[in-house]
Amino acid sequence: MMDQSRIRNFSIIAHIDHGKSTLADRLLERTGAISERDMRAQLLDEMDLERERGITIKANAVRIDYRAGDGESYELNLIDTPGHVDFSYEVSRSLAACEGALLLVDASQGVEAQTLANAYLAIESGLEIIPVVNKIDLPAAEPERVAAELAGILGGDPTEVIAVSAKSGAGVEELLEAIVDRLPAPEGKPDGPLRALVFDSYYDTYRGVVSLVRVVDGAISQGDAIRFMATNEVLEADEVGVRRPAIQPTRSLTAGEAGYLITGVKEIDLIRVGDTGTHAERPADIPLSGYAEPKPMVFSGLFPTDGDDFERLREALDKLRLNDSSLVYAA
Repeated sequence: MMDQSRIRNFSIIAHIDHGKSTLADRLLERTGAISERDMRAQLLDEMDLERERGITIKANAVRIDYRAGDGESYELNLIDTPGHVDFSYEVSRSLAACEGALLLVDASQGVEAQTLANAYLAIESGLEIIPVVNKIDLPAAEPERVAAELAGILGGDPTEVIAVSAKSGAGVEELLEAIVDRLPAPEGKPDGPLRALVFDSYYDTYRGVVSLVRVVDGAISQGDAIRFMATNEVLEADEVGVRRPAIQPTRSLTAGEAGYLITGVKEIDLIRVGDTGTHAERPADIPLSGYAEPKPMVFSGLFPTDGDDFERLREALDKLRLNDSSLVYAA
């Protein structure tokens, strides 16, 4: 079990095309989390559409082991977030699982609207922010100007802005040291009642609902009976683990850590994104905060051309909602 003082949970937030997924690749590469043989672009973007369009849609969580300049080993939990304005809901859920964030800006394009939206969202969430200027090796790059812009927005000093090239890896070592030095450690209660935030989920054909969780207090182990406070459902933890970035089952997840939880359920409504999991026998009194219900902005009517396909349509919408929890529908 890693001491909480050496755990850092953080997200990378950026406008679309500012190099967020490439920076995530370099962090994994420089820390040895992935071998050169297994390395590929956009490693954490697993959906076909994400790789085709070069954007991140689904949140993801990966654990990185890093030996810092002080000689200590640290556990870095990168909560990968979408960058496009259409996925701000996913960003808000991921930020609720973090203590810090890297605010990434393209050195040639500067601060853009979504940069501001994400920055304010992180500030409202109480996160410590490290400003980062990316693509400093481009001919049109103006890192000094963009650093001054970021300092003006965040109220810091331009010298605190870290300059990197996610493509070449320049500045990544300095950024890793800044993550350790400048981002706060989690402050959960390891011996307290379990409180684990479900910040995203996806559906596995063979294993059912796979929930991404951040343990705030207590610990969750394989075989534990977990009560989800929004639905009051009690389910057994069939498996818990982390991504490194390959799936790796573990005996438990403890306070401050992020990973995945599999209960074997196929019913999507039993584990809601944003819910708090606690132990059935020793429950927490109050669920975790920091989660906002989605507000539908686009409305549509759907129906099958063949009335006999109604149940198939319902099942398809159920599975879609698991991968996009902002979807709300009534049949």
